[in-house]
Amino acid sequence: MADRTPQTPLGLFGTDALIDTEDRTIRDTVRSVLAAKVRPHIAEWFESGTIPARELARELGALGLLGMHLKGYGCAGTSATAYGLACLELEAVDSGVRSLVSVQGSLAMFAIHRFGSEEQKQEWLPRMATGEAIGCFGLTEPDFGSNPAGMRTYAARSGSADDADWVLTGTKMWITNGSVADVAVVWAQTDEGIRGFVVPTGTPGFSAPAIKGKLSLRASVTSELVLDQVRLPASALLPLATGLGGPLSCLNEARFGIVFGALGAARDCLEATLDYVATRDIFDKPLAGYQITQTKLADMTLELGKGMLLALHLGRLKDAGTLRPEQVSLGKLNNVREAIAIARECRTLLGANGITLDYPVLRHANNLESVLTYEGTSEVHQLVIGQALTGQAAFR
Repeated sequence: MADRTPQTPLGLFGTDALIDTEDRTIRDTVRSVLAAKVRPHIAEWFESGTIPARELARELGALGLLGMHLKGYGCAGTSATAYGLACLELEAVDSGVRSLVSVQGSLAMFAIHRFGSEEQKQEWLPRMATGEAIGCFGLTEPDFGSNPAGMRTYAARSGSADDADWVLTGTKMWITNGSVADVAVVWAQTDEGIRGFVVPTGTPGFSAPAIKGKLSLRASVTSELVLDQVRLPASALLPLATGLGGPLSCLNEARFGIVFGALGAARDCLEATLDYVATRDIFDKPLAGYQITQTKLADMTLELGKGMLLALHLGRLKDAGTLRPEQVSLGKLNNVREAIAIARECRTLLGANGITLDYPVLRHANNLESVLTYEGTSEVHQLVIGQALTGQAAFR
């Protein structure tokens, strides 16, 4: 007789067999710690529009999650796949929690690790790895998101000597961790092209007012960065980053985490919905027993499993050092688009209960509206893929 024991969506696909034992152990540890220390509070943080970012950063740092796929300077040096799986578990709790880790490790820390001087690395990375110091990444501006090359933030030398100070003026927008950051990696136009700078947030002229009234990523710190004649020593320049390739390579690091992370939100929605339909009786039998319910569950499971297979494939490519930016775009475009569709469909199965914070689905759906836009909109990733296929750039 056939076994009728219900299976989990990813269990049905058997994806655990594709993951190394060490990476599975890291994933399971992250899931367990988050279940005990973060998940019980996340609905309250979302409702209040707050998050204890400093306390949480230290907790996540103690777990080794901050800059975990970087090597040296106190970083864990895990595989890229392990980092992706950690992002999945983080976003299964909330996109805001995953964003804190992504911006810290894949944007701010990665920029310093990849493009910084030895002095910059020694000064910042060990403290950022433990969560003692929080970083943010200033690229997007009020009028320049998908087209960052047009940024207006400008950095000028205060003299002609090589050791002359730099003076930064401009505004950045939609910056995760901005109001709680100790250091900002800021990208600016210069006479030499776009350059990056390591900016301690206590520097005179720097301020980071928080953005209020968000309906998405509420359990996340989002800020504006204002640079009003911020004077920095020559040593603040990231020496190895010249042109837009520097910040874009950082964005690819963060996008890789989102490829996995979005699946975490989708999985959480689907698992919550499976629990709900098994116990919700309609017309004297469980909602799970109706054909229309099962077709929805089957379709959502199919998209979740396909997204997981894609993510694991991209993880292997990244660990092998062969992952290309357009392949990251494939993952980000597909997995976020499918995750938000799953969250919305799950809401329909929960009915009116689906709009409450007693269940995670609409919270995830709201968060995924932001994830759909940041780190490259769906339209931008479509054009990246289109250029790879045709050899023609269609961004203008």
